[in-house]
Formats: sequence, C-alpha cells, structure tokens
Amino acid sequence: MQALKHLKRVVTDWFLCGMFLATFLAWLFPDVGRSGGAMHAEYLINGGVFLVFFLHGINLSSEQIGRGLKNGRLHLMVQGFTFVVFPLLWWLADKLLGSHVPALLMLGFFYLCALPSTISSSVALTGSAGGNVPAAILNASLSSVLGIFITPWLVSLVVGTGSNGIDLGATLLDLCALLLLPLVLGQLLRPWLGRFFARHKRYTNILDKLVILLLVYAAFCNSMVSGMWQQQGSAVLITAFIGSALLLALILWMTTRTARALRLSPADEVAAVFCASKKSLAAGAPMAALIFGAHPGLGLILLPIMIYHPLQLIVCSIMAEHYANRPAPITAGTLLSAR
Repeated sequence: MQALKHLKRVVTDWFLCGMFLATFLAWLFPDVGRSGGAMHAEYLINGGVFLVFFLHGINLSSEQIGRGLKNGRLHLMVQGFTFVVFPLLWWLADKLLGSHVPALLMLGFFYLCALPSTISSSVALTGSAGGNVPAAILNASLSSVLGIFITPWLVSLVVGTGSNGIDLGATLLDLCALLLLPLVLGQLLRPWLGRFFARHKRYTNILDKLVILLLVYAAFCNSMVSGMWQQQGSAVLITAFIGSALLLALILWMTTRTARALRLSPADEVAAVFCASKKSLAAGAPMAALIFGAHPGLGLILLPIMIYHPLQLIVCSIMAEHYANRPAPITAGTLLSAR
C-alpha cells in the first residue's frame, strides 16, 4: 500500500506528466521544436537556462553550506560515488554488455553516470527522513558546481575530442557562461534579492521545470526529424528501463553499505545515501544541449536520465519514510533522561 501511495504521488506530478506530453508533442509536431524550427527553441533554451541557474544562485544558502562542512568522510563518499563509482559501473557494464546495447543508448547511460547529484530532491528527502540537511545542501551544491567541469570532461573520455568528438574547451566555456556565471551572479545578488525570491520560490521551481520540459521537447524533435526513433523498436525503451532500475538498485545498496562501513551517524547516512545515489535531470538536460548540441540522437542519450529521474523519486520517497519511522538510537543521554 505504501508503494502504491508513493507511485500515485509520482504519477500525478505535473512535471513527470509533462515529460510524457513533451515527447508526445515532439512526435506530433517535430518541425516546430527542432533546431532552426519555428519556435527557435535553441535561443529560448539558452535564455531559460541562464535565468534558472541565476535563480538557483539566489536561492542557495551559503550559511547552510557552511554548517555542512564538518564531516569529511561523508563529503568524500558522496562526490566519489557521483563522479567515480557511477562511471566505473558503466565501464564494467559496457565491457560485459556493450555489444548488445545500441551505441547511443549506451552513451546515454554513461551520460547519466557522469551527471552531478540533484539539489532539490536530495535536500527535501534528506529533511523528510530526519537526515543531515546542511550536509545534503553542501554536497548537492558542490556536486552541481563540480559537474560543470567534470561531466563534459568525462564525456570527452568516451566520445573523444576534436572533429569526431566534442570541443572540450568551447563546451567548458559555454557551460561556464550559461551555468556557472548566472550561479555566481545569483549568489552575489542574494543579500538584496534573496528574501524576495524566497517568498516566490514556488514560481521559480515552476520555471525551472518548464525549461527542462522545453529541452526535452527540443531534443526529441531533433530525434524525430532525423528518423532515429523510427529506426529503434520498443526494445530500446525496455532496455533503458531495466538498465536504469538495476543501476538504481545497485547504487542504493552500495551507498547504504558504504555509509555503514564508514560508521556514519544515522543522520549522515541518510544524507550520504540520498545525495550519492541521485542524478540531476535539471542539470542534465541543459548540459546535454550544450555538450551534444543538435545531435539527432540527443533524445536517446537523454532517455536513461528521464527514466532514472522518476524511479529515484519513487524508491527514495519510500526509503525516506522508512528512515523517518525507524526508532531513534539509544544514547547515554536518553537513558539519563528516562531516569
């Protein structure tokens, strides 16, 4: 029953429904959202991404980040899983199964593994589970900033650089201009604008999601125009779903075991598991547009993160409720107060 309750919550989420609608509209009207199409989506996307990351910078609390600096083992674990363990798991899967999976889908799985962690859902779930919220804010925010540099570098290791791959230097400059610059500007203007945007955070969250939906629509429009989806059967969707589900299950098991092996406190374990297992669609969609450009296979490259995103929300929501309901550890202070 609990699983059904969480599934219903995700199914009725307008953003997740919007992703299905965006892909359906791309199938109906691919010429509208393709590069150079009537919508000129590439210009709308650049402006929207800049604005969204500017708002992220304004809403990012440097005070809470400062309070999360204490536990070095937790921070190393989260960043290590995000940018080292995930890619290594892909490398192992590629060696074992790469010849049986379409090349673009395999690249999509690598892109998923190279992405930074989420901010909003990691922090929200950590809070609802009674975890270390300042540490979650620090690690999710640090992951997002590091991802601007590490994610394209990791992708370049797989696809190469130069004429046959990505132009790493130009890509980093574009990412800094569209993601890092507005983030820094937002932080600089936070003392004057922070309270105003905090009161209207609901609307900034809506804008954030609308920009992601526009990115998804444009990516699938380009894929539809190229005929890529017509060449792929339903097997590619099944493969993407099974691969994303197995990856999530494995990473949650590994992060939980690692947190306990490191003897993290229960609150730190919650923050570590939720931050280290998450992957950000909010960062992944705009970064993909900058890294891969108008690649006709962008829709297929984004498919794994589009599946992983709702799966992580469903499973981690159930885990958060389990964490919140577990009995508090008995301490000496608890025994004394009981007397």
